[in-house]
Amino acid sequence: MAAQQIPTFFQSLAAGGLAGTAVDLLFFPIDTVKTRLQSAQGFSKAGGFRGIYKGVGSVVVGSAPGAAVFFSTYESMKQTLPLHGQLAPVNHMMSASIAEVAACLIRVPTEVIKTRTQTSTYGPLASSSFSAARLVLQNEGWRGFYRGFLSTIMREIPFTSLQFPFYELLKLRLSHHLERKPLYAHEAAICGSIAGGTAAAITTPLDVLKTRVMLDLRDPSKQQIPSLLSRLRQIYVAEGMSALFAGVVPRTLWISAGGAVFLGAYEWAVHGLMGI
Repeated sequence: MAAQQIPTFFQSLAAGGLAGTAVDLLFFPIDTVKTRLQSAQGFSKAGGFRGIYKGVGSVVVGSAPGAAVFFSTYESMKQTLPLHGQLAPVNHMMSASIAEVAACLIRVPTEVIKTRTQTSTYGPLASSSFSAARLVLQNEGWRGFYRGFLSTIMREIPFTSLQFPFYELLKLRLSHHLERKPLYAHEAAICGSIAGGTAAAITTPLDVLKTRVMLDLRDPSKQQIPSLLSRLRQIYVAEGMSALFAGVVPRTLWISAGGAVFLGAYEWAVHGLMGI
């Protein structure tokens, strides 16, 4: 097999931005349905199937930079960490986890705006992403944009720790089987779909927790806010196990299909930028 070329930092940055924008815009309606299924007010009151593109403005703004930061950090950390050979899965887990923390600094504010717009949390006061952002700033200050940061990290690190080592393993096995590197974009897309869908289904309870935290408008300076573990327990006790897996079907379908587009588009863009 030919030696695998490694993308530069800026190639990963550009390819990641393209991939992130493509998948978020393409699958936004499924994300809206998933978010409304997970909201405490219930699917119908959150909007049902109406206005499934509400909140898309925040995605347009935040998707490309968030994905760009993720992939450029991920590729850089893969080459920097001294973990190779049999320790490669540990390398991929650590690289993906570090990359997610970096990306969440950009992603979480747009997620807060998106989820509140999707579920009509502010009612008629915020019919657009911009008006929702203005209300977050007005009512909660800059800290409001990072409501749910820890719960997002709690979701993303287990998710990426499952997805990316599995994705890299599938690519490696397929490369050995085909006796060819690099894989074509559609082959990487299949690996991304399988890895993403598997990780998505397993981590759905953490995604439910993230959604509930972001939709909680209580002021932590005036009221005692339950810990993340307490919230998870409350959901289970009050609503049952099914509530922890609310939206598992659209989430799995979305990330399975999205993983194919996201990672396939990333590989395609990287190959194009590298002239492979």
